Amino acid sequence: MLLVSYSVSAQWLTQSFTLKQGWNAVYLHVDASHETLENLVGAGAVSVTPIQEVWMWTPSPGTAQFVQTPQELFSNRSQWTSWNRNSSGNSGLQRLVGNVACLVYSSSVTDYVWTLKGRPKVPSYEWASSGLNFLGFPTSRANPPSFESFLAPAPILQQNAEIFEYPGGELGASNPVRVFGLRTTAVQRGRAYWVRAGNVYNRYFGPFEIQATSSSGIDFGTLLSVSRIRLRNLSSNDLTVSAEHIASEVPPAGQTTIVGAPPLLIRGALNTTDLTYGYSSFVLGGTQSWTLAPGGQPGSELELVIGLNRAALTTAPGEQLASVIRFTDSLGFNEVDLPVAAVADSNAGLWIGSASISKVRSSLKTFHRDSSGAPIMSTQANDFGSYVTTSVNNSLGDVPRSFPLRLILHNDNSSIRLLQRVYHGLDTTSSFVNATRQELLDPTKLGSARRVSAVHLPFTANNVPWTFSGALAPGATLTTTVVLPHDDHASNPFLHTFHPDHDNLGANFAAPQLAPGFESYNVFRAITLSINPPADNFSALTRSGQQYTGVYSETITLEGKQTAQGPESRSYESQGTFTLNRINSISALVTQ
Repeated sequence: MLLVSYSVSAQWLTQSFTLKQGWNAVYLHVDASHETLENLVGAGAVSVTPIQEVWMWTPSPGTAQFVQTPQELFSNRSQWTSWNRNSSGNSGLQRLVGNVACLVYSSSVTDYVWTLKGRPKVPSYEWASSGLNFLGFPTSRANPPSFESFLAPAPILQQNAEIFEYPGGELGASNPVRVFGLRTTAVQRGRAYWVRAGNVYNRYFGPFEIQATSSSGIDFGTLLSVSRIRLRNLSSNDLTVSAEHIASEVPPAGQTTIVGAPPLLIRGALNTTDLTYGYSSFVLGGTQSWTLAPGGQPGSELELVIGLNRAALTTAPGEQLASVIRFTDSLGFNEVDLPVAAVADSNAGLWIGSASISKVRSSLKTFHRDSSGAPIMSTQANDFGSYVTTSVNNSLGDVPRSFPLRLILHNDNSSIRLLQRVYHGLDTTSSFVNATRQELLDPTKLGSARRVSAVHLPFTANNVPWTFSGALAPGATLTTTVVLPHDDHASNPFLHTFHPDHDNLGANFAAPQLAPGFESYNVFRAITLSINPPADNFSALTRSGQQYTGVYSETITLEGKQTAQGPESRSYESQGTFTLNRINSISALVTQ
């Protein structure tokens, strides 16, 4: 008889099998394909590693050929892939994946414990409605249910199922044997069984089912932040499904180091006031529970939205985070492990967004008036002939209609730059790039390239960007100054080439150019982006690092004639909000 034990944690999980002498049937709930089977079995002497053969059951989807009795195990070898110690290098089976059943032959006269470490897999198997299925069930590790109670939520399967197990020994009349004592035989996790499902379609693995995007679990990678899974009650009564967040085991040698568990969020209800979703933090060691209505009734299914709180990531870019969500049911039948992985990422790349200018600083003067209401002129020598002001209103006020400005930023991890335009496409090596000029792209592939421009910024032929000071991070501030020289006919709004009063030339329309303040002004646009911390809602926390919002401020200073006290100047200030979205993570900006 095969005995199975577990040393459990998370993204990496250890599954152990106690093998009897002869043939044993095992079911892999973990994917151990990171290593060759020869190394997993062990390359030592037979007395140390007595596993001689491993046969993996790999039926082709949709095949019309089925095993009818377990004694015909090797009669149709097209559905088996095998490994043999004596010819391991030439064996067709070299690696073990998850969600597969295997026959393992041990030559040891005493029990041998075979231990595998791999990534847990969500149950997934295509039942055959004729012939036998070779599979295992994700039952409880500590107290597995009997076949009778475990199959009760699937009464047709319970009534019609023919089940065979391997108690160990050579193949023959007593190995495998049919299970008749369904009430007294436990459904051991990690053990594989031959099951004839009858002539009805069936996909039963337990009282609840998890539908994930992949049986390999949730992999947020460097960019994703939200994943959806579905919980479905297959029993005929209310069922409570619980989830526990568990830490990862230490990875096997040669695998990426795991620095911690990803900070997870469970999306909550929609706030109808601001149309944002609430959340609950799913911390390491924490639990969540949901009660599902009986199968087939409203409320028997639940969409679970799991988010990665990227705002809480503090690890260095490129470091791996991993854990597992373990789902159990109130009947105590199943334990399903859902791996979760994420990679900490920098916010390097191309960011595009917009600012909405909604406020300007006023310069409204209140004048001193006489008894008849007429403004009074100054008699002071330095201000003779001007109206006397009593106060000036310099407050920021709302404008009747906001004004949009496009923002293009690039972050290469060392500097953050503001661009007037950017080109994204393939270069001559067929690599995607962000470039400052069109000629840096492959001229034969411009049809798939894209240009994004900010028309409010001055155009230059070389498209030299402006460098920000500060950091692109929540709570940080970015500042830069865009200069429009007084003699730049391409961008300065005070210059009109064919107007004699605004061509920046003398009365005879000839050089030299006039100094600032005569017909045009130097313009300094001091731009500040104050990045907000993420809002306290599900979307904002999961999109942090991919989207930033904040306050846009700009002070426009006009600089004119030189005086003894310095150049004459006047400033105007505007303010609004901005949103930036990361378009790609290409850290290099090609400029030549």
